[in-house]
Amino acid sequence: MSSTPSVADLFETLDYGPAPESAERARAWLEARGGRFGHFIDGAWTEVGTDTFTTFNPADGTALAEVTQGSPEDVDRAVAAAKAAFRGWARSSGHVRARYLYALGRQIQKHSRLFAVLETLDNGKPIRESRDLDIPLVARHFHHHAGWAQILGDALPHHRPLGVVGQIIPWNFPLLMLAWKVAPALATGNTVVLKPAEFTSLTALLFARLCQGVGLPPGVVNIVTGDGRTGAALVRHPDVAKIAFTGSTEVGRIIRRETAGSGKRISLELGGKSPFVVFDDADLDSVVEGVVDAIWFNQGQVCCAGSRILVHEGTAALLENRLRARMEKLRMGDPLDKAVDMGAIIAPVQLEQIQKLVEQGRAEGATIWQPSWSPPREGSFYPPTLCTGVEPSGTLAQVEIFGPVVVLMTFRTPAEAVEMANDTRYGLAASVWTENVNLALDVAPKIRAGTVWLNCTNLFDAASGFGGYRESGFGREGGIEGLREYLKPAWEVEDRERPAGVVAGAEVGEGLFADLEEPGVPEGGSGEWEGNPVEGGGNGAAAGRTPPLDRTPKLFIGGKQVRPDEGYSLQIRGPDARVLGEVPRGNRKDIRNAVEAARGAQPRWGGATAHLRSQVLYYLGENLEARAHDLAGLIQDVTGGNPDEAMAEVAAAVDRCFTFAAWADKWDGRVHGTPFRNVTLAMPEPLGVLGIVCTDAFPLLGLVGTLAPVLSMGNAVVAVPSRSGGLVASSLYSVLETSDIPDGVVNLVTGEPDELTPVLAGHDDVDGLWHFGGPAAGEVVERLSVGNMKRTWVARGARRPWITLRPGEAQEFLEQATQIKNIWVPYGE
Repeated sequence: MSSTPSVADLFETLDYGPAPESAERARAWLEARGGRFGHFIDGAWTEVGTDTFTTFNPADGTALAEVTQGSPEDVDRAVAAAKAAFRGWARSSGHVRARYLYALGRQIQKHSRLFAVLETLDNGKPIRESRDLDIPLVARHFHHHAGWAQILGDALPHHRPLGVVGQIIPWNFPLLMLAWKVAPALATGNTVVLKPAEFTSLTALLFARLCQGVGLPPGVVNIVTGDGRTGAALVRHPDVAKIAFTGSTEVGRIIRRETAGSGKRISLELGGKSPFVVFDDADLDSVVEGVVDAIWFNQGQVCCAGSRILVHEGTAALLENRLRARMEKLRMGDPLDKAVDMGAIIAPVQLEQIQKLVEQGRAEGATIWQPSWSPPREGSFYPPTLCTGVEPSGTLAQVEIFGPVVVLMTFRTPAEAVEMANDTRYGLAASVWTENVNLALDVAPKIRAGTVWLNCTNLFDAASGFGGYRESGFGREGGIEGLREYLKPAWEVEDRERPAGVVAGAEVGEGLFADLEEPGVPEGGSGEWEGNPVEGGGNGAAAGRTPPLDRTPKLFIGGKQVRPDEGYSLQIRGPDARVLGEVPRGNRKDIRNAVEAARGAQPRWGGATAHLRSQVLYYLGENLEARAHDLAGLIQDVTGGNPDEAMAEVAAAVDRCFTFAAWADKWDGRVHGTPFRNVTLAMPEPLGVLGIVCTDAFPLLGLVGTLAPVLSMGNAVVAVPSRSGGLVASSLYSVLETSDIPDGVVNLVTGEPDELTPVLAGHDDVDGLWHFGGPAAGEVVERLSVGNMKRTWVARGARRPWITLRPGEAQEFLEQATQIKNIWVPYGE
């Protein structure tokens, strides 16, 4: 008598049978169009060009379609169409835009299986992922942003759309990346020229058909296919107001250089080497499945893939054994088989890169383990791979492989875990696994990454922002943070439309600050010290009142007044050419010393309570008020203005301190309403060390008005006052010393801004740079920032004058002083 097997036995003994998804309708859609595609421009299809390329199925190498290679002329036509459509689309009501976005979301749902199959054919990912994850999330993005379009005027008043947005998306999530970019751009009133990846253009072209079907106005969405040459033409186009790019850090650097000085907004979501941190109390069964989702999801071709497992040394051996057992059970094969876990690598060139890096790791001493089964021989497949014995500085631990390859390293203490997690030039995402909620919420904020998942991984939603720190780029996609990437403050538009010579916020005195040019130097004089600076004797005294000056010019670094490295000084003259005094001429070493002081002070200042930072700013405002008459006299000498104007500037500086002291403990994060059983905490964090190059429009306000928001958010600062403002800055040293500002939090380096700006911009330990000078120097800032992909904020035009904050301007400063970290916290059993 034979025994009947139990359900548990069946789970262990039965094998999966094939469960193929039919590709018939997707192939029929391709064949109905002759397998050849032009561009989608101005609501219509162009003829298939003479220059085309073939897109292939990665699983078997067969050709799917011929796609047109976009030329600069094609990009010109697409941008012109988007520009012509912008005015009408931007002026349409939020309700009208919401209806179109809602319709696009509904159409994606109605044709979800066609999109899923076409995505899998073109990309090689398993049909289960494209059907159950990607396409539903695409529809979610359009519906979510339909809601934003409807309420935009209430949610973000005093904002305007940017104009024509150029969007360049990668091949790993072709349709999802389209939704991430197109939905918020349309919701905010922008028009789009999108370039899909050359490997995976087909679902973007199918989406263009949906745009036609819902009656989207011509020119609002334009899709131009092609390789990197097409993307380069889009990046360089003068009528494109913003570039949104997802891809490699190397290409991101190129885009940053190409757009430097152009005035284009950019958002970059770049590479990653995300840590997967496992503490000794973690649920290992959940951890193992988490690793599957973290690194073998989409064959590891995910920018935020958890490619570095950092596990407590006492748990490492057990976890490694369980991972090997799980890897043996993974199924790799035809991506259209619904029982398959892993599909194909996108292309042979990517497969070769993965193989090359793994062999390089083996040569460096790593132990490479792969399951006993072999991947399919036909097509581009690579098995799941576990690497141990890897040094933290080794290739496999530092280089983004973009394949199903994970390294396993150990730590002993939580502090060491955080140190190893941050031992990378990237900062896109991380996951932390522990049953101790206190430990989890202690570690998560310390990891320098834009997203941290707790006991989960690779969760995304339209309500939650996603983006990186450091060389993983800047900007956010999703949530209100992502929405702001496609808007600009209304006052920026108003400033451009303002007649020349009229200054925003000029409320005190007729024609206040009408002439914003820096006071000139007499003909034949360089403005530096030449011969005797004293005309008429007496310690630099000139005819009339002399403001109190530091007679020994010094810099302010690390909370101390220090002499400049080279011992040079700059002579400061008033508008009437008389000598007012001297300031130190800082150099590269002075910037280096200031950055080191700021880096040492920032962790403690950033970790201080917001209440404490607000109190310090109140003290600063009080001390400025106490010296109001002296400061106003000095401002009057430097600018040549009248006493009322000078006192108005001091009053505005005091007001700015109080304003950002008030905001310090009120610039809160939010809890995103992601449709999962979790809370997603969006936490604003300081950038870190921030450089500021001040405007010369207001000697005092140009410095204090930028220091206040930066300090309120917990950043440390290296500030370069304007040339004429250096004299005012040097008079503030005693104010800073008596305002309870910790040593090193504020560092002032006077000198020639044109000499010091490139040093700050190129310094790899500066996390962000604000530049309020002219556009030529702004180009230098953006170009040199590519070293560590620091965030920059460059004021366009000759000046950025403000005597009073305009609506929404305080929030703009705070947004630029912070970056958002999203922490996903699941709950329940």
